[in-house]
This record gives sequence, structure tokens and C-alpha cells, in this order.
Amino acid sequence: MNKNISILAGFVAATFTLVSCGDDFLEVKNPTGEPLEEYYTTDERLNEALTSAYAPLHWPDWDNKAYNDLTVDAEIMGDDFWVGGASITDNQHWHKLFNFEADGNNTLATLWTDFYSGIKRCNDVIKYCSWGGGTEENRTSFAMQARLLRVYYYNILWHFYGNVPFYLENLSLPYRAPQLSADEIYGQLIVELEDIINSKVLPMRWNAAEAGRVSQAMAYMLYTEMVMYQNDNARYSKALGFMKEIIASPDYSLNSDFAALWKESGEWCSESIFEINYNDDQGQRDWGDAALNAGGSILPTLISPNQWPGGDGWNSGEDGWGFLPVRLETYNMYAEGDTRRDATVWDVRQYQYTERYQDTHLWLAKYRPYSDNNKDCPGSKNLNYNNNKRIYRYAETLLNAAELLIATGGSSSEALQYLNEVRTRAGLTGYDNCTIENILNERHLEFCGEGKRYFDLVRTGYAASVLVPDNYGYRTNTWSPSKKHIPLAQSELDADPTLVQNAY
Repeated sequence: MNKNISILAGFVAATFTLVSCGDDFLEVKNPTGEPLEEYYTTDERLNEALTSAYAPLHWPDWDNKAYNDLTVDAEIMGDDFWVGGASITDNQHWHKLFNFEADGNNTLATLWTDFYSGIKRCNDVIKYCSWGGGTEENRTSFAMQARLLRVYYYNILWHFYGNVPFYLENLSLPYRAPQLSADEIYGQLIVELEDIINSKVLPMRWNAAEAGRVSQAMAYMLYTEMVMYQNDNARYSKALGFMKEIIASPDYSLNSDFAALWKESGEWCSESIFEINYNDDQGQRDWGDAALNAGGSILPTLISPNQWPGGDGWNSGEDGWGFLPVRLETYNMYAEGDTRRDATVWDVRQYQYTERYQDTHLWLAKYRPYSDNNKDCPGSKNLNYNNNKRIYRYAETLLNAAELLIATGGSSSEALQYLNEVRTRAGLTGYDNCTIENILNERHLEFCGEGKRYFDLVRTGYAASVLVPDNYGYRTNTWSPSKKHIPLAQSELDADPTLVQNAY
């Protein structure tokens, strides 16, 4: 495990400004004051710029403006969790999105600035590397990492907003780019991603000292995710080939113990393809400057019980905010003997604490708080847990390959083998046959709480029949295709009159 990328990112990020709903976040301030062309002339300084481009990966959970952790953002629109919090007005935009009644004033507004800042920083790196400083090998690697990061940032905006401004070179006054349709965005990104992959510049896996950098395997996973979400059948065979390359690689394999994946010792294990690093021992994230400082994650605080009495590895006096309680039906969907149940759901029905809205006494165990995970933080411990965010795992590679084999008419026995590798790892008897329904069921069980379920329902056409009013009176609306892309923030529409609001 290595968290150097996240640590350095915070320090370097302080040399770049970020102001929402304005033009300041597009301005670069050189830390030494000398012309940029004279500053970015060494490998060390180019790596500083690249590290700053990685920094926005860490921002969404709390970026000084709003709590928009991507796991919560996606899971509240699915069928496994409630929103929770203090009341239905606590982080009201989440409650509105949960009930499919969001608007320009109740949407994931800060993701826009977070990831367009990332895109801007990636463009800077690519430009600086073109000036010829440093060694050719490092320039090539740094530029390719920036290009892949840029696709990843756009991918998040594309998944949530769909129709967004698109540019590959930084803007000048009046800082406006054409707003492309979701299909046009996909067309631009997938070609860029194919070029990155074909270059073969990035390693299949970085060594431990560089864990946290984007890799060739991460590019393969991102490509496959995008192709499958777009239902781009013409590229399924290529995506399947990428999945088989990862499967054939000695760099990746299933971890035998599912629960161990979510411990600090499980970070960057053989199953991990891409994670976002967080660290507590240099945790400097604090109120007022969380985005620009290095450190840990606030997610465990967001999604845990309020006024905890102590026990189960979490000390008395620790505090959670009660967002994202697990539905009882989610706990019950796991069969007896499925080791993923207790590794996914933190069952505290035997504990007494201050209950918050929609509280079930069931919480997401994958990112639950442990006192050991922020014990080294010198400041605000509830902002600095060291739980890495898992983005792509080898288990998803196997299930992607199984689904793509079925979709392309490939070997059903090979698909069944991949599917059952995941299922039997969980301590269950394997399926007798490999169907899309079995694959989706396994994805549901395997990736619960990892932000994938909602998008799986949308891409496979099940959202309208699954995301319907519940029996508790919490969700009263039904998802419809117009809800695929959430509303753009009204502040962005006000800042740029050429933007067109999504028909939500």
C-alpha cells in the first residue's frame, strides 16, 4: 500500500486556485513567480503539476462547498440505501435526487467545479510536457497519465450530467466551451481513450511506491465501463479483449478473503486495479480548507451512526452523521453463508445511539469508521479517515468479461467460469448456467455500496421497473428515462447563458 499520491497532491494543490461559479479556478499561479515556461523544465516540477491534476480525485466527499461523495451520490439513486441524515432537509439535494425530483438548485452542483478543475489541470500538464522539459520518458508518461485522468473526470460528468461542455485545450475569455450531447461526449472520449490504450505507454500495474497512478489496466476498466454504459455493441469485442488481458496478467487476481479487501491491509492488494488514496497520518483536511489540504476521507463520518457509545472498533465519543443507512431488504438479499453480507453491511442493531432520519441500524461496512483509521491524524479526525476509495476491482473484470461473452455470443462455459469465480469466493455454490440475470444479481451482491448499482440498472433497462415508490413512503416517484441525466446547477446556467438545462 502506498499513499504518496494523495499526500503530495494536497500540498501541490495549494498553488492552484479554485473558486466555484467564476473564472478564478482557470488561473494558474506559479509558486515561484517565474514564467511557467521557465518553471516546468524538470521532471520534478512536471510531476508537481501532474500530482496537482490528481488532487481533485479527493475533493467530492467535502470540497468546502458540499458533501458529494461519489459513492453516496450514486447509491442514493439506487435501491439499496436510504439517504438519512438529520432530516429530509439535511443535504436536501440528496433527498431530491433520491426521489427523482431534483432541480437546478438541488443537484450535485459541486461536482462540476471539482472535475472541471481536474480537467483544466490535466490540460496544463499536457501543455507543460509539450514544452520539452525533463526527460522524454517522464514527459511521455506524465502526459499520458494526464490524458487518462482527463477522460476519467469527463466520464463522471458524463455519467451524471450527460450533456456537458467539452474541451481538450484550456479556455480563454469568455471561458466557454460548446455543450455537447451525451452521445457526442461519449464519441469524443472513447476515441481519446482508444488512443491512450494503443500507445501502451502506461504499465499494466505500477509498483507499490507509485500505487495511486492511473495504469493501463485502469484504462481498460474505464473503457469497458463506458462502452457498456453506452451499450456500444460495436466495441464489446474490443472491451472483452481488454478484460481478458487483465485476466491473463499475473498482476491481478481475486483476493481469497472478501472482508479483507476493506481493511487498510487490503489496500492495493492483487484485486485492486484502481483506488483513490487517503491518509490520516498527514491528515490536514480541516474546516474551511478541506479541498486544498492533503489527508483523509470524510466518507466514514458521513455514513455512520450519530453519537456512537463505543464498541466494535470505534471509540466512544466518535461521531457519525447518519447518511446512507442500509435498507433492511439489502441485508436480507444476501443468502446465509454469503461472506459478503457482513463485509458489506455493518449491523449495529444491538447498539443504542442517537437515531437519525431513516435509521435502520444497518450501515455500509466497506467504508465504516474504525478508530485505528484516523488515530494518527493531528487535526480534525472526522475529516481524515485513511479508507482508500476502491474504484475498480478484479472481480469487476471477471463479471465484465462474463457479461461481454454472453452479449457477443462467446463461450458460455468460459463466462460461467468467470461468474462462478466471484460467487464461490463468497462461499456460495456456483450457478449452473451463466445468464445476464445471474451476472446482474452477482454484481448487485458484489458491488453493493460501491456506486455501481444505479448505473447498472440504467444501462440494462431495469431502472424504470426497480426504482419505484417504496413501502415506507420515502420514495414516492418512479424513475423514467428523462432522469438519466441530472439537472445542471442553476449557478452554472446563470454564469453561462449558452448552457441548456437537462430535461429532467
